[in-house]
Amino acid sequence: MSVPASTHQNKLLPEQNKFHKGNGDDGKHYWLTPPALLAQLDAAYQFNFDPCPYPKPDDFDGLTCEWGASSYVNPPFGSIMHQGRKKGPTAWVRKAIEEYRKGKRVVFVYPIDKWVLMLIEAGAQVSNLGDVRWCATEDGTQGKGTGRHIACFVLDGLVNESTEVTHD
Repeated sequence: MSVPASTHQNKLLPEQNKFHKGNGDDGKHYWLTPPALLAQLDAAYQFNFDPCPYPKPDDFDGLTCEWGASSYVNPPFGSIMHQGRKKGPTAWVRKAIEEYRKGKRVVFVYPIDKWVLMLIEAGAQVSNLGDVRWCATEDGTQGKGTGRHIACFVLDGLVNESTEVTHD
């Protein structure tokens, strides 16, 4: 079946989605944490649960089971089929937050762009502006939004903790 080039990965069937197919030539798409890195993190956080184990036991569901007091989460980097529906990183983050709110420690690893880490490491304050409806340069009309929330990073040498921008 042919798929238009403009179709986003999240709209594709699993067999058409590059995250399900693997990384191309070798078809690999299950990636484990390097043992030395996992040992370093485990020494710091004493993990007693992995909601994304490999190999995954039959009938195990890391998105619905109770997590341990200190969980290490290396979730699928793309989407998975879960209970007949596609689930991506948002489902894993929601579950991580749910477990955190129960008083548990969650160490969650996920790839992000290096520039985001640079801003965070430099001390940037981050807030969520929501789905901003940017204005067109031609006539000032607002667009419909991107469907993605916009992060606002502030590097401020004169920090004023009472300054906060919120979204709807």
